[in-house]
Amino acid sequence: MSSRPHSAVPHLTTALTGPLQQLETHFLDHQPRIEAWFRNQWLRTPAPVYASVDLRNAGFKLAPVDTNLFPAGFNNLNPAFEPLCIQAMQSAIERSCPTAARVLLIGESHTRNPYYLESLATLRDLLLRAGFEVRTGVLPGSDAAAEHRLPSGRHLLLESITRSGDSVGVEGFTPCLILLNNDLSAGPPAILENIEQRVVPPLTLGWSSRLKSEHFRHYRQVAQEFARLVEIDPWLIDPLFRNCGEINFMKREGEECLARNTDTLLHAIRQKYRQYGIDKPPFVVVKADAGTYGMAVMTAHDADEVRELNRKQRTRMSAAKGGREVSKVIIQEGVYTFETWGDEEAVAEPVVYMIDHFVVGGFYRVHTGRGPNENLNAPGMQFEPLAFAEPLNSPDTSQEPDANPNRFYAYGVVARLALLAAAREIAAP
Repeated sequence: MSSRPHSAVPHLTTALTGPLQQLETHFLDHQPRIEAWFRNQWLRTPAPVYASVDLRNAGFKLAPVDTNLFPAGFNNLNPAFEPLCIQAMQSAIERSCPTAARVLLIGESHTRNPYYLESLATLRDLLLRAGFEVRTGVLPGSDAAAEHRLPSGRHLLLESITRSGDSVGVEGFTPCLILLNNDLSAGPPAILENIEQRVVPPLTLGWSSRLKSEHFRHYRQVAQEFARLVEIDPWLIDPLFRNCGEINFMKREGEECLARNTDTLLHAIRQKYRQYGIDKPPFVVVKADAGTYGMAVMTAHDADEVRELNRKQRTRMSAAKGGREVSKVIIQEGVYTFETWGDEEAVAEPVVYMIDHFVVGGFYRVHTGRGPNENLNAPGMQFEPLAFAEPLNSPDTSQEPDANPNRFYAYGVVARLALLAAAREIAAP
């Protein structure tokens, strides 16, 4: 599943303190109850077809900070888990459309990024190996419509989709199901609206209409329910957040609302830090309420920092992917990451991938130029496979003692809580 070979896991360290170590053990002690609870939740609210969740491990807290419903990066997953990915993909497609035999995978329109194209090719190959006929398309007018030779040696043909009546397809191929891997930042395309084929994820889950604040409202409820189940403080797995109304960074409109909410949130974080004896300066992350790619993101340790942005900072915060204007932001509790990778001790954060409700692997996002309180989804990042992607009976003994199944079970639990929040987003009227 990866376009590059995987070696043994390099040195990974985590500044784990008591609360998180206790949390990991607590989850394992309650594993039967947790898994039964998840099974019941998926019966009530089916999982999205796929998702990836960015986690931050502060040692005293483990929480999701972003949930992507149109994930890229499948090429970075470990091929050892390919059979699980295939089984999960069969489950996801059959649940979405029990009679599906032909799937049209639609990718991003305006990209020639070889890493993204490798991910798209990996998704195509998973669908093929799951027994489906597959073609890969792009929206009309895309400059990516062509045959691409990838660094891995694979070929990927991206075809421009067309519409006939109430169905879409590519030349000589009418699919049963449309699988979107395009986050629709520019809005739902007319060619996909009101068609007879099932589209997953739904068009309403694109970044033109989805809000991170809405997702984390659902997550807050999920975290509280789960915390009651296993008798923990929900704050240990839930980042606090607030949001404002309309904001215009270039005109400095909504600035006071942003500053007030930043100050209120920092006060709430300080209270929790005092409760747990955490001797670290609290911070918040201000980011576009819709969008991805790590754009329009800043950190702040004080309300004055959001009042005193210079022109360059305001320009950077004013636009997201595709130049889309940022008019709403979420102010989220900053969660430190105290995991480091390699001899350089580069800062790292786990990203967990799921197909249907199955955890199918993940990787560490690693950045040598960023600190433990900074956004790692930025130019210069690299990816290293998660240790839990190695088969549990692997004879490899090179893993560090703290890279153990306890850690990764906890990762999978919290990632699935975010997945459940996304499922409730989809189901919400």
